[in-house]
Parts: sequence; structure tokens; C-alpha cells
Amino acid sequence: MVQFKRKKKVRMRGSHTHGWGSKKKHRGAGNRGGRGMAGTGKKADHRRPSIIKEYGTMANYFGKKGFHRPGKVIVNQNPINICELNQFKEGELNLNELGYTKLLGKGEVKKKFIITVAHATEKAKQKIEKVGGKLVV
Repeated sequence: MVQFKRKKKVRMRGSHTHGWGSKKKHRGAGNRGGRGMAGTGKKADHRRPSIIKEYGTMANYFGKKGFHRPGKVIVNQNPINICELNQFKEGELNLNELGYTKLLGKGEVKKKFIITVAHATEKAKQKIEKVGGKLVV
């Protein structure tokens, strides 16, 4: 007949420490002063060097103050680069009607355009005016 080893839980019934030594031991995180970086409060000077080593400054560890105002967000933005404008005929061009909301400055433009668009980058504006075109934002 094969005998199986009984589980520790069953074997330790009645021992009141379950093999962990004195009563104080194995009580959880409170026995070791918390878990991880617990106990590193503002007045915990003895932990300050280790905090500064990891986070750089105490301000980084305790969190930044204030808030960051998000920038203007263009919803449903559909951009087009000026290099893609070469496929259109020279003259007036309304990008809003074609479904584009922003003009970006990547590439080179070879034709003169009078472009109407909701938003455009400064680089795109410079490149179009350099060729002799005009940008209406």
C-alpha cells in the first residue's frame, strides 16, 4: 500500500506556530515594517539617500505639484503633406472640401497654389509662399 505525505496544514494542527518559530514571526508585512518602500515618509531621513539615488530628488518621489493644461486638440484630423499637392491642377485649391483639415510641410511643392485649409504648419506656409503661392487658413 502506497502512503502519501499529508499536507503541512494538517500535520501542523495544534502546534499554534505551524513551524515558524516564536509567536512573533510570520505575522505578515507588519513584522518587517511594511512592504517595499513603505515607511519612507517625509521625516524618514534614514531612507533619504536611497530615495534620492533612485528618484533623483525628493520632489520626484513625493510627486509633482500642479497640473498640466492639455493643448488644443483637433478632432477628426485628416492631414495632407505638401508633396501630395503636386497631383492637383495648379490654381485655387480648397482642401476643406476635399476632406483634409491640416496641411503639413513634408516634401516639396512644384506648382503655384492658392490653398484654403483649416490648419497649416509654419513650415508648409513657408514652402508654399517660397514657390509664389498663397495660403488661406
